[in-house]
Amino acid sequence: QVELVETGGGSVQAGGSLRLSCTASRYMYSVYCMGWFRQAPGKEREAVASIEDDGKTNYADSVKGRFTISQDNAKNTLYLQMNSLKPEDSAMYYCAAKPRRGLWTRPRLYDYWGQGTQVTVSS
Repeated sequence: QVELVETGGGSVQAGGSLRLSCTASRYMYSVYCMGWFRQAPGKEREAVASIEDDGKTNYADSVKGRFTISQDNAKNTLYLQMNSLKPEDSAMYYCAAKPRRGLWTRPRLYDYWGQGTQVTVSS
């Protein structure tokens, strides 16, 4: 069993930045693919970014150029640096892990999920 814990959410004004962290209970990043998802009230959960076990990164079009996913294997931690935040980025953000590459936007393929951290961007 793997536990994922997200931190770093908060409230910021549009144009501001936040860095989300996701710490795993055990070393896993060379084996699993890690992703960030978000879900706003009344909307479906959507994929934001992922990092494959070979280091390849993927981003949703809506966050390309503004968000950066990275990982620190020594700390068992996944990060999401979010810059130039917009009100439409407001959501609960979740990190997740899955055992295989590819199809990174599909939530059902992820085996493990964190509890989420709230991001609120005001205009």
